[in-house]
Amino acid sequence: MGRLDGKVAIITGSNSGVGAATAKLFAKEGAKVVISARRLPQLEEVAEEIKAAGGEVLIVQTDVSKKEDAENLVAKTVETFGKVDVLVNNAGVLEAGLKPIDCVEDDDIDWVFGINTKGTINCTRAALQEMKKNNAGSIINLDSVAGQFGTGGAAYVTSKAAVVGLTKHTAMRFAGTGIRCNSVNPSSIATPMAKIDPATLNMDMFGQMQKHMNLSVPICMPEDVANILLFLASDESRAITGQIIVSDFGATL
Repeated sequence: MGRLDGKVAIITGSNSGVGAATAKLFAKEGAKVVISARRLPQLEEVAEEIKAAGGEVLIVQTDVSKKEDAENLVAKTVETFGKVDVLVNNAGVLEAGLKPIDCVEDDDIDWVFGINTKGTINCTRAALQEMKKNNAGSIINLDSVAGQFGTGGAAYVTSKAAVVGLTKHTAMRFAGTGIRCNSVNPSSIATPMAKIDPATLNMDMFGQMQKHMNLSVPICMPEDVANILLFLASDESRAITGQIIVSDFGATL
């Protein structure tokens, strides 16, 4: 028996990193997984791995910043698998160079907020329309300690702080109904998104981050985060909602 037997899970940004690791783990634990991202070739590679291991998977190419794409993602899920039990809002982007508030550009703000914040709202709204039919579901937002502690570029930090608020709001709105919403907030993760080009890095901002974080601790691997997401997706966590779970090896203590 898998921990997610019978569940249908949507994972955004599942073409690499945490999203890909989560999709593979959820499928291994019995979930029917729907993987989505903007880049189709990488999604197909992840899907092939899941199928080779005996899992069930659906690919839906999606730009979460577009409301119609988010609605299509949920519609295709229901059309294929009949319901939505779990939504993992993992899709995210990072502006180049850790630009602080006095250096950030409008284009950075629009791009980062479009994916990180608006994208999370778009997918959450769409999934809730299905979850409300059964008064059951787990929404898990992949956030960041940056949104809690300000450690990062201005656009990224603010976009992730907004998701903390959205998590709390959604949990309160549906408290006691069987629909839950939680957030997992890692620090650095060994993923393609975390790679920073030294040529564009704002060293003043990086220096400030070093004062407020212990950067000598290990960084999270995608599988570290996927294991937490698995718990929150499962019925083992049915009493947990509105929580912000930090995963950082103690970097922010």
